[in-house]
Amino acid sequence: QVQLVESGGGLVQPGGSLRLSCAASGSIFSIYAMNWYRQAPGKQRELVAIITRSGTTNYVDSVKGRFTISRDNAENTAYLQMNSLKPEDTAVYYCNADLSIQTVWGESRRSYWGQGTQVTVSS
Repeated sequence: QVQLVESGGGLVQPGGSLRLSCAASGSIFSIYAMNWYRQAPGKQRELVAIITRSGTTNYVDSVKGRFTISRDNAENTAYLQMNSLKPEDTAVYYCNADLSIQTVWGESRRSYWGQGTQVTVSS
């Protein structure tokens, strides 16, 4: 059983900062990409940032220069440092991981999701 647990969301004023964490646990064999998505009310879920196992990162244009994704492979944890937050960053943020587990039939690889954490940017 694999679990992704996000933490660090909350209410912050415009211009403020938050740091989200995503901890993966369970019978994990290897974690490939770890990603952060967000979904605002009435909108589709969008990919915010990705980080590969080797540390290559990419961001949606709207957060470039403000958000930083990182990961600790030893702890199976990813982070999203969010600075200069804007009201339009308000959303539920979801952690997603492309990972594999070891089964009796060999390595099994698929995508897993966390439960989401609310980020609200408001004065």
